[in-house]
Amino acid sequence: MNITHASLLTLEAYSKIRKSSQPAAIAHRRLRSVQLGDHITLQFEDEHTIRRQIQEMLHIEKVFDGNGIQSEIDAYAPLVPDGGNWKATMLIEYPDVHQRKRELARLIGVEDRLFVEVEGHARVHAIADEDLERSTDEKTSAVHFVRFDFSPAQRAAIRAGAAVKVGCDHTHYPAHASIAPETLASLAGDLQ
Repeated sequence: MNITHASLLTLEAYSKIRKSSQPAAIAHRRLRSVQLGDHITLQFEDEHTIRRQIQEMLHIEKVFDGNGIQSEIDAYAPLVPDGGNWKATMLIEYPDVHQRKRELARLIGVEDRLFVEVEGHARVHAIADEDLERSTDEKTSAVHFVRFDFSPAQRAAIRAGAAVKVGCDHTHYPAHASIAPETLASLAGDLQ
């Protein structure tokens, strides 16, 4: 992972390319997103998405001092995959506020019921919210951070083109989705 203070653009340099680079950043994020059922999206992170997120936070918050920049790096850098895993931001989305409140109460623990299935291998369940607990006894959060750790054999199978599905086996949200070939090609690049 190569995100350091020295590798980031200054606020001035970033503001010059921010608008022109936005379509490519959105396209990259879309390429690395998987819709799981009607209400969960997994946005798989990589150095590019996290670097953009850090630059955005620095830009929005007008952070230019070394300690502030390092704090943003420290907050987001753990979301970059390390070569043996995939890391994703999980978004639970319900447009209607009342339905969202009701469903977040029903979906407690959903983040721990996510999995990846690599063709010919056992399921890999998500490790969720390592930084802080995002659920309570009353509801789950609408945003979670998850990690999927793969064995060397699973990584080799993914890189060799094995079919891969993501799924959820939560009682109130059973879902499966095949990862599209172009998305899978991008995600395979995260594995060593």
